[in-house]
Amino acid sequence: MNSDDALLAEGRDRALALEREVARAVIGQAAVIRSVTLAVFARGHVLLQGDVGVGKTTLLRAFARVLGGAYARTEGTIDLMPNDLVYHTYIDAQGRPAVEPGPLVRHGEDLAIFFFNEINRARPQVHSLMLRAMAERSVQAFNREFRFPHLLVFADRNRVEREETFEIASAARDRFMMEVTIDAPTDPAERRALMFDPRFHDVDALIDGLAPALFPHQSLNALAAAVQRGVQASDALQDYALRLWDATARPAAHGVRLDGVDTAQLMLAGASPRGMGLLMRAARTAAWLDGRSQATPRDLQAVFPEVIGHRLCLQPVHELRRQALVPALLRGLLAQVPAP
Repeated sequence: MNSDDALLAEGRDRALALEREVARAVIGQAAVIRSVTLAVFARGHVLLQGDVGVGKTTLLRAFARVLGGAYARTEGTIDLMPNDLVYHTYIDAQGRPAVEPGPLVRHGEDLAIFFFNEINRARPQVHSLMLRAMAERSVQAFNREFRFPHLLVFADRNRVEREETFEIASAARDRFMMEVTIDAPTDPAERRALMFDPRFHDVDALIDGLAPALFPHQSLNALAAAVQRGVQASDALQDYALRLWDATARPAAHGVRLDGVDTAQLMLAGASPRGMGLLMRAARTAAWLDGRSQATPRDLQAVFPEVIGHRLCLQPVHELRRQALVPALLRGLLAQVPAP
């Protein structure tokens, strides 16, 4: 067994243990936990979508706890400005102006998870700063460059209240590996536990009860690189992925039909090269978590909706129906493009 094989075997055992530990605090969300685990080990940023109070913050705090890195959070508001993320000004006890680091730079290189709650309430100028932090994992502040080599950004979009919001531009959405939807559990036993079990009423105690630093966040980049080297994608799988890529831009040419929509006039732009690269990163990571060294069409299909859906650009006339059209389109693409 070479060094990469040993790293992948040990890393997978730890990754599955991490999943099990997070599931102790976040019940009824096995699919969501697996999606976030994929993003963590594929090193991709995540958009979260869900109603108020479904556990988004608890989920991310749980991951930060078991990964052992620093966790920071900011709230999107109409008056938030880019500088609010990098420094905070106030009047100290002596009545003098003072400056302290903001939430993005406060933890320096130890920052592992940054949660931007209701990012669509923040102005586009703030989105631009986050794009740099996500793409380059660095920002300029206090006449120096702050680097975040282990940073993953999770952003939540409020899907209920749309007043005073700024929709995230397609270029910004494309920076996120996945968009993951979190809904309230439907299982009666899980709903009963969330409502009546006092353990779930004190989030601080709930998170403190998880085992810390099960997987040191400083080693994630090396493991993710080993996963991408170690999990193979056959020529047939690559051809399949290329056909899917073409179909995202030209669904009608691949036989995709939607009720009441001319699919030949549906798309403004299909998936980007970045998006397809992230799709294969996620598919390889999914195969690794399942204990395989070869990615399959099933791996690619499993991550396709979360990785591709948010980055498809519809013609403006169809954007108001995006929430209904995109899931149907994704199902049509997977049904019509033949898998090897």
